[in-house]
Amino acid sequence: MIERIFVGDCLYIAKNIAENSIDLIYLDPPFFTNKIQKLSTRDGNKEFSYSDVWNNSNEYINFLYYRFIEFKRLLKDNGNIFVHCDRNSSHIIRTILDSIFGEEQFRSEIIWSYKRWSNSKKGLLNSHQTIYFYSKSNNFTFNTIYTEYSESTNLEQILQKREKDHNGKSVYARQINGETVFNGIKKGVPLSDVWEIPYLNPTAKERVGYPTQKPIELLERIIEIASNVGDTILDPFCGSGTTLIAGKLKNRNIIGIDISNEAIEITKNRLNNIIKTESNANSYELDNNEFIKNHLYNIKYQPVYRNSGIDGILNQLFNNKPIFIRVQREKESLEESIEKLYKAIKSKNSDKSFLVRTNNHRTLIEYDNIYKEIEILDSIFYQFKLYLLECN
Repeated sequence: MIERIFVGDCLYIAKNIAENSIDLIYLDPPFFTNKIQKLSTRDGNKEFSYSDVWNNSNEYINFLYYRFIEFKRLLKDNGNIFVHCDRNSSHIIRTILDSIFGEEQFRSEIIWSYKRWSNSKKGLLNSHQTIYFYSKSNNFTFNTIYTEYSESTNLEQILQKREKDHNGKSVYARQINGETVFNGIKKGVPLSDVWEIPYLNPTAKERVGYPTQKPIELLERIIEIASNVGDTILDPFCGSGTTLIAGKLKNRNIIGIDISNEAIEITKNRLNNIIKTESNANSYELDNNEFIKNHLYNIKYQPVYRNSGIDGILNQLFNNKPIFIRVQREKESLEESIEKLYKAIKSKNSDKSFLVRTNNHRTLIEYDNIYKEIEILDSIFYQFKLYLLECN
């Protein structure tokens, strides 16, 4: 993989980069805040700053306009550009991008949403920034990312095929014998244009103290959807180097430019010692979901949240029908767990389901019900526990 880092004004350095050679450009330019941006390292030993002060809006517009022209020249025909901004500059940047790339090449207005706490402002708390996504042509690179269904989604219904009845109304398809017709395995929900990714907190190991530093996770997502392994990524305002780090982690060629010697020094140090803070974004799990996830570790399935008898649907079929799975709860007997699973699947026309046994709790009465649709598997945790008991 190629790593190229330049110190200087991106307008002039970009002129020395070959035309149609870049697959993806991400930039986090000045936001027209008319402030000196400052931030200190976590230990307080060093302060970084840069000027975002302009004489007027025309000066700011001209600054971006001529640079965007160069960036368009550098992009391949299937290339993409993502421009980060906030409420101070979003209206200006959108107008410039429409002018240079064309309104028809606008793809998305991505809202990066994050939680922040403050009681110092009268009015609504600022808790998002905007990222404009444009392409150079209609033949642009795009990789769809699928996310998990929400807890409120009735996943079993989504898996059922729908058809039009004699009145033209959408209904669930049924076989002649009344059994449900399934519509195959679903990948999940395509990624939307609202991204909930935590802002870097002051104690995050990833944080270096640079004023405009963004989370690596944010840049990784952009890189995943808008480029492929081996592509070349440019960040002409690379700052502390987050785009380049994300690109390196995703096996892309990376080019970074910044006018600040300090910023380039930070970037080089970070590339040589990559630290990424793991995010707990999108962790909407209920109390016992961690328990379930631990026992289904490395099993590919879609979680089911709204059914007390089913925990998930496997990402494969049996006899062209879905496979359901349930994890026995900590204080639940094996018989109780079997009955809950069977009750949940008996109307779903499934030929195979799995119950993951996690303990040996049994009811006091003899239990003879054995359902051919349910297969019992011992979780690795349960097997290990039994082994330790035998060792004693």
